[in-house]
Amino acid sequence: MEISKLFERDLNRLLKEIDQYTMEEELWILNGEIKNSAGNLALHICGNLQHFIGAILGNTGYIRERENEFSDKNIPVSVIKDRIATTIEVVKATLEELDPELLASAYPHEVFGHSMSTQYFIQHLYGHLNYHIGQINYHRRIIST
Repeated sequence: MEISKLFERDLNRLLKEIDQYTMEEELWILNGEIKNSAGNLALHICGNLQHFIGAILGNTGYIRERENEFSDKNIPVSVIKDRIATTIEVVKATLEELDPELLASAYPHEVFGHSMSTQYFIQHLYGHLNYHIGQINYHRRIIST
């Protein structure tokens, strides 16, 4: 599935954003109206994709702890990068093995209070990923000034 390549490309962009922080502790800094640190956004991206793509579509057995995605602090950058790498593999494997007929069918869980196709929800997840990558990019540039 072609969108798998886009997820892989942009999750690798996330790794590059994380690598561009000059000091590891900067990942966790909050500043003014910035309510989520880059570290927490990276954890959230991984949890979100591993849950909605990996666990639900790929039956990986991943158990999401969404609250921890935002409350955990000072996780070593090596752990975050490992989680991103794992997420890349899970998303890639799941989407590449997904039955194309499943795309037109309803996503197995009602997420926004209404039914939607699996393809629609995967596209939503791709937009969600990039929204948060943009936030991390701005966070890094604001914090690193």
